Amino acid sequence: VQLVESGGGLVQAGGSLRLSCAASGSIFSINAMGWFRQAPGKERELVAAISGGGSTYYADSVKGRFTISRDDAKNTLYLLYLQMNSLKPEDTAMYYCAADDYGGGPEYDHWGQGTQVTVSS
Repeated sequence: VQLVESGGGLVQAGGSLRLSCAASGSIFSINAMGWFRQAPGKERELVAAISGGGSTYYADSVKGRFTISRDDAKNTLYLLYLQMNSLKPEDTAMYYCAADDYGGGPEYDHWGQGTQVTVSS
């Protein structure tokens, strides 16, 4: 499975960005997909996740501001999105797309290279 993120950038506080992730390869192995972020000097954290059935999870810090969605309609490409609204400077981080295989362990199995999000005050 290959994951490629796009959509990061520089935005002012209060603005919006939409991150995209394209998953290709052995995508039929994928169950859940998620967005993680890591800011300098901080641990990586799960921001939002969505299961194969559409159930979602959000970190408390982004509830009401971020929306995760996925499009599995194509047989050769899965698309994962993160709509980020009302952005805050503390949302500044490298954002990573990740995918978890059916029957895999507790950790996500596949990772993208990341896309930088910078929110200026």
